[in-house]
Amino acid sequence: MRKGELTRAAILETALESASRHGLEGLTIGLLAEQMNMSKSGVFAHFGSREDLQIAVLKLYHHLFEQEVFYPSMKEARGLPRLRSMFALWVQRVTREIASGCIYISGATEYDDRQGSIRDELVGMVNAWQGALLRATVQAQEFKHLQADVDPEQIVYEMYGLILALHHDARFLKKSGSVSRAETGFERMIQSYAPLKTAA
Repeated sequence: MRKGELTRAAILETALESASRHGLEGLTIGLLAEQMNMSKSGVFAHFGSREDLQIAVLKLYHHLFEQEVFYPSMKEARGLPRLRSMFALWVQRVTREIASGCIYISGATEYDDRQGSIRDELVGMVNAWQGALLRATVQAQEFKHLQADVDPEQIVYEMYGLILALHHDARFLKKSGSVSRAETGFERMIQSYAPLKTAA
């Protein structure tokens, strides 16, 4: 990488850490310049505006999420093995983010009633992840790992609910055992949607 690219990558890494802790709205060029020991104009040279910086941070976060959760899961067999992997790796990532915070979740709180390109970018990323979960769920139904007549969107909804509860209880309430409760909830959900056994 060239010097300019290395500097931009370092700025983004620092910005991501700051946004994870203080939210995307707490991310400012001035604060970032101070953290990087750079001038504001130096930061502006790599990002045309604060909004460009915030979107770049979102894209970096999404890229890391894909590298840690999505792509490793795609190596698993289609159907329930892949869906299990997606949830397990998702839980692992959320667990590591307890000290800092999940940008998908905090961003939803920051931008739920705002309009603009940052919200659009965030919504697109979350929709992409939910779409991947939905495809994996449908495949699990096609492989007869889950009941075929169950609404796959309901399953994705319940999975997302477990992750939101995990983040809330572990980060906000500081409750121990939150990870195991999320994992137990997932297994209970999967069992409830398992194909019904027919009498011999």
